[in-house]
Amino acid sequence: MPQLEVGGAQPYTVTVEAGALNRASVPETRVALIADAGLPTGSVVRAEQAFRPELTITVPRGDACKTFEVLGGVLSRLAAVNLPRDGAVIGLGGGATTDLAGFAAACYLRGVAYYSVPTTLLGMVDAAVGGKTGINLPEGKNLVGAFWPPRAVWCDPELLGSLPPAVFREGAAEVYKHGLIADPSLLSRVLSPEFRPGQRGFETTLADAVAVKAGVVTRDLTEQGERAYLNFGHTLAHAIEAVTRHGISHGDAVGYGMHYAALLSREMGGADLSGHTRRFLEWQQPRPLPPLDFGELNAYMARDKKADSAGVRFVLLHDLARPYLARVPEETLQSGFGEWQAELGSLRSLNF
Repeated sequence: MPQLEVGGAQPYTVTVEAGALNRASVPETRVALIADAGLPTGSVVRAEQAFRPELTITVPRGDACKTFEVLGGVLSRLAAVNLPRDGAVIGLGGGATTDLAGFAAACYLRGVAYYSVPTTLLGMVDAAVGGKTGINLPEGKNLVGAFWPPRAVWCDPELLGSLPPAVFREGAAEVYKHGLIADPSLLSRVLSPEFRPGQRGFETTLADAVAVKAGVVTRDLTEQGERAYLNFGHTLAHAIEAVTRHGISHGDAVGYGMHYAALLSREMGGADLSGHTRRFLEWQQPRPLPPLDFGELNAYMARDKKADSAGVRFVLLHDLARPYLARVPEETLQSGFGEWQAELGSLRSLNF
């Protein structure tokens, strides 16, 4: 069974293989399963057969689950069945579900074992690996949370078969991002017709994308340096999600945000990589954006997790696989925003 090792103070394995869920198991005898309410019944049944939970808690799909209200309900359910300190929480769903489940595990009894079974491409290559857990605030995305690494992660490509094409393409944004910041071979593989579940080479591409994330978090779990590079495109993306009240999904917002970051990278003296991000947007076909105001977006960007007392920092690229953190002058942010909007209008005229 192919396994990737995530090192650090709390090492664990990420299994990437078709049928991995059927062979998964945990040592804990008392287990609670937190599952996305939108999952196909068959996926939930497979997880219940593998882990034999005494309690399955369904939560709203997407970012609707990442609230204090939902978190409080989950914690109360865990307490009602007296889940013990040596019990475990298992998250089954997309990135939002695994974020919530991991945070619930970190909070309950000051921390119980956590395991992750991501069911979306975005969850597999990004959200479920690395130990970042949390919920959102009205003021911004992922502003409340904890680093709580899982004990194991199972990425089963068979779980992706039922995803709507648009949801699959959303997750591809994170794979493409890993290509831009670390492994350029992923760029052409994502845009290939063979990049879909069941096709030859898909599992290898999936594993290579996960390996980028695993390597980074092994070296920098708590985002003291290199891990920030995984946020390429996310500063604007999180702002878009916030101002649209998650009307634009995370994956679509990241697609848009990467193109903005590529334009800023060029303006700050880096290579012009906007052709790569433009091609990805043409392939991804994200949901159209509503009218956006730079001032409103900039207020959210100022609260980004990478901001410090000196202000917001953007992840930019000197070139492919050469990311860095930079403070971008506000006039450059604003002029880049205008160029970004103009380019999106041109892309839409090409059946986008």
